[in-house]
Amino acid sequence: MRKLEDMSILVTGGGSGIGADCARRFCGQGARVTISGRRFEKLEAMKDELGERCNIVRGDVTVQADREAMLAAAIEHGGKLDALVNNAANMYRQPVDRYTEDFLKDAFDTNVISAMMLSSMAVPVLEPTQGAIVFIGSTHTRRAFPGASPYATTKAALEGLTKVMAAELGPKQIRTGCILPGAVSTELNLRAGLFTAEQAKDRYDAVADLHALGRIGTGTEVAEGVEYLICAEWVTGVALEVDGGIGLGASHF
Repeated sequence: MRKLEDMSILVTGGGSGIGADCARRFCGQGARVTISGRRFEKLEAMKDELGERCNIVRGDVTVQADREAMLAAAIEHGGKLDALVNNAANMYRQPVDRYTEDFLKDAFDTNVISAMMLSSMAVPVLEPTQGAIVFIGSTHTRRAFPGASPYATTKAALEGLTKVMAAELGPKQIRTGCILPGAVSTELNLRAGLFTAEQAKDRYDAVADLHALGRIGTGTEVAEGVEYLICAEWVTGVALEVDGGIGLGASHF
């Protein structure tokens, strides 16, 4: 089992939510972490909190030039690259009978294609370090929530990608993994404009008992799973459910 100390890690969407908690955990264990995102004020706040081990780069994962800048910044900051955490994403909801092509294309561009492209670009620098690529999936692929098919489908795509990429990159000693979080209170729904803060809280409260453990999770708990996939040297191609048991179909009702 590897240690995070002295690793160089790139986390996309690292200014808030699960990405920010990954950065906190990794920096706290001695890694040099580069976080990217579109909201510079969020990135600056993380830099102020975490200090010199945290490097920030403003950018949009859907833009090729920005992806190149993220990767270059991580390599410069850490002197190498040991892991890429594809966390940046948006929540997409649209009823099945109201699909629009532009909306679906945007969902896949943001949640899938950008992660595929950045992972492809990272391969040459991950091979010397025998590094890891981690995708953030969702237990939306385990439980069906009406209206969330665009989001669930993008996350299912990442699970399939994880397995094929693991088989293809195994000979290069690059490992892949996909984390499937259960309900975690983040800004994702708010940023997408789907709910107000009060509505989001009510929804999280409502789904707590869908989890076998009877509560929603934290970003730190998801980050623990990401750390495992980065450090476990004989684990690749897996979809790891860090979900409090929501995928079991159990409840306390």
